[in-house]
Amino acid sequence: MKLIDLKVHEFMTVLGSNEPAPGGGSAAALSATMGASLVKMVAELTKGKKKYVEFEELTHEVLVEATRLQDELLQSIDKDTEAFNEVSAVFSMPKETEEHKAARREAMQKALQGAAISPFNMMTLMVATLKVTEKAVGKSNVNAVSDLGVAALNLKAGLQGAWLNVLINLSGIKDETFVKTYREKGEALLTEGCTIADRVYEEVLKLV
Repeated sequence: MKLIDLKVHEFMTVLGSNEPAPGGGSAAALSATMGASLVKMVAELTKGKKKYVEFEELTHEVLVEATRLQDELLQSIDKDTEAFNEVSAVFSMPKETEEHKAARREAMQKALQGAAISPFNMMTLMVATLKVTEKAVGKSNVNAVSDLGVAALNLKAGLQGAWLNVLINLSGIKDETFVKTYREKGEALLTEGCTIADRVYEEVLKLV
């Protein structure tokens, strides 16, 4: 069964157990998914309202994008655990001969790269969602403006959490070009996303 098919209590139980996965990566994806869901909710509460008719086109755009990103982030919860499981599977490979050991090393490097790419991909989705969130600030239902602030906080937490998961996997990868590329791209996403999240939060504070 997929993690996203579990009830909230069931998910939290397995998350808090001694199982190594799901862990921080899936938790980061969950946090960001909640953020996207809140943005979608705000758009739903704004569309069709006469008071916000001048923003109807923007509201539709936000709703469509938030819905898409909500689904992609939701899928990331399981994708991250699946990537971690690929790393764990390497430890079950035979290691009796030099050939076995070489195969294990190669498999581990490939698995670690996958485990780094998974949270990096989350980061791109989170930054995209933060951009959509910012579009709605001041142009959506005033009664739900605080929800946009909470969305930004959830997305920022998810972004920072995903970055930690990128870093911990990069630390075991020997391909220097791969590490340099994903470190630089990840740092750029982190800076961009955190800047947007902080800006959204500050704007929401002025409106509540």
